[in-house]
Amino acid sequence: MDEFPRFTAAAVQTAPEYLDAAKTVQKAVSLIREAAANGASLVAFPEVFVPGYPYWNWTMNPVAGSPWYERLYRAAIDVPGPHVDTLRAAAAATGTTVVIGVNERGKHSLGVLYNTVLVIGPDGTVLGAHRKLVPTWAEKLTWTGGDGSSLRVHRTPVGPLGVLACGENTNTLARFALLAQGELVHVANYIALPVAPADYDMAEAIAIRTAAHAFEGKLFSVVSCSTISPAIVDAVAGDDPVARELLARPRSALSGIFGPDGRPVVQPLIDDEGVVYGEIDLARCIQPKQMHDIIGHYNRFDVFSLHVNGARVTPGPVGGRPLTGPWQD
Repeated sequence: MDEFPRFTAAAVQTAPEYLDAAKTVQKAVSLIREAAANGASLVAFPEVFVPGYPYWNWTMNPVAGSPWYERLYRAAIDVPGPHVDTLRAAAAATGTTVVIGVNERGKHSLGVLYNTVLVIGPDGTVLGAHRKLVPTWAEKLTWTGGDGSSLRVHRTPVGPLGVLACGENTNTLARFALLAQGELVHVANYIALPVAPADYDMAEAIAIRTAAHAFEGKLFSVVSCSTISPAIVDAVAGDDPVARELLARPRSALSGIFGPDGRPVVQPLIDDEGVVYGEIDLARCIQPKQMHDIIGHYNRFDVFSLHVNGARVTPGPVGGRPLTGPWQD
């Protein structure tokens, strides 16, 4: 790199308009405009922000939660599709790089849902659509796993940018696959998870994972987490007092920007709704690399190696011919 971008990043911490893709996308557009007006060149949104997270997987048994799966599928979006076009237009109109999580309907099979992170460039181009590799725990009731084809670092005006969704930021090899491609700006998006075990502090877990990747990779990490609105509690918990109590637990969300020393650039936001702004100067990534560059001199590639299967995984051929048709992915 001959130039090292300096820019403002915005990490959005808010709730979607639950299970309403059109209204949630309009909320995202409004926040993109707000962030751009405040000088942001990069705007990060939470995991599956459009149109929300399947909390019922944690509060209901699979039989009771099954009708909710259909509700989510009907409310999910197509990539590409009209809702993505609206987001693309907002990115282009504001000249911002936008990272946003969506529930993506798979084209090859009716009922398939992916936890997808879209990366949209400042000209409105969709640079990437990363599908979460492994849904976490109860999430396996909803999402199909992605593949290595979307594990990519994108060349953007704000620098080499990579993304991972929530628990993927615990996967050491997934993180290393991005670092090995020269990642200097990482976006990690999460959902508020108050329904985790009682001794699990989600805000602390997010901070640890974000700081670890920033420190190990000597890069900047922008983390965006959703919140749980009263509308979400009412929809999912209904008159179940136990579910209501679970969904109201504190310290379930954290958003912010962390630097190459692993420290927050600004005070992270915990639980409350808002937008965290932080200044990123990629030149700060240079000197820390002299001590620990795990994709350079501070590794032994004659001892260690990582193989990443970057092929797109699709249903197998039938009768020796590739599958085709209206649901082809």
